[in-house]
Amino acid sequence: MTHKHDKKSMLSQGVFIFVYLAVLTGLEFFVAITFNSVAVLVAVALVKAVLVVYYYMHIYELNADGEGDENSYEYKTGTNRLGLWLFLISDSFVFGGLMVMRMNLLGLTRPHLNQTLGLLVTAVLLISSFFMNRGETMMKNGDRKGFLNSTLITFLLGLGFFIGVVAVEWRLAAHEGLTPTSGPAGAAFYMMTGMHAFHVLTGLIFLAIVWINGRKGLYDEKHYPVEAAAVYWHFIDVVWIFFYPALYLVGAVVG
Repeated sequence: MTHKHDKKSMLSQGVFIFVYLAVLTGLEFFVAITFNSVAVLVAVALVKAVLVVYYYMHIYELNADGEGDENSYEYKTGTNRLGLWLFLISDSFVFGGLMVMRMNLLGLTRPHLNQTLGLLVTAVLLISSFFMNRGETMMKNGDRKGFLNSTLITFLLGLGFFIGVVAVEWRLAAHEGLTPTSGPAGAAFYMMTGMHAFHVLTGLIFLAIVWINGRKGLYDEKHYPVEAAAVYWHFIDVVWIFFYPALYLVGAVVG
């Protein structure tokens, strides 16, 4: 599939990518409960991440023409886009370190967590990325109302994910005896979900800012803040694409 730039094609492409992600997530869950192949789970997670990074996060736009007048919007957008990606790459090392910690501490075991809740919050986050992509596409095509509606839905879904993990999953885990001081499984679980939840919270603040500015009519063809918010939100999704199987699906339950 190639990226296209007219509104209808961009919206359709977003739907196709979401369907692929949903099918792959279902496959991931099926693999985990049937024969639990780590290799297949890793492969599926990588495919999902590539789809999000290339299509939703528009990594190909790093090649966009940013030369010319240093005071032009195009030049500033190009440099801002590069700066954002450098930040995300550096941030990736933090999450990569958490994944290494999880593997070193737990190996091919995992904490006892609520599988239904894990699948639910994962689905909510994937759906939020779909609406974020839709909102950005609307803004890019001059549909401010569509942008506001889709971004508001993204915010509410993101808030639902945050509550589902921090207020519900943490409480259920603690009730089962999984606490930050209960052992390696608890330390890994709370550190990984806590760091991710912090990024979700900052993403929600970012979404609120661009939504408020959008209501004020501050964006037109110059809407890079919307693109930046979308890329950051999809980055949060990519991180969870790897954290979800690492915490809920890979290995045998311990504790």
